[in-house]
Amino acid sequence: MADKPELRAFTVNQYGSGQNRSTRWTEIGAAWRTQKGHLRIQLEAVPVNGQIILLPPKEDGEEPAGEAVENETAEETETEEA
Repeated sequence: MADKPELRAFTVNQYGSGQNRSTRWTEIGAAWRTQKGHLRIQLEAVPVNGQIILLPPKEDGEEPAGEAVENETAEETETEEA
């Protein structure tokens, strides 16, 4: 197992609605590829909403995810609430 994780684990929570909607990404763990090709996930926290998003590490200072993933998550959340 390499020291640097292959993926970072996040949970995403959305607050408010319409133009007042804000999104909070919280890093909760990481994932490493095993010698057999499986993923080993180490979580430091368990999300209350049950959703974990795995993303490749970004360069220092960059946001954890792009708008496309944020919009996808928002659509999924809205569908579940309906």
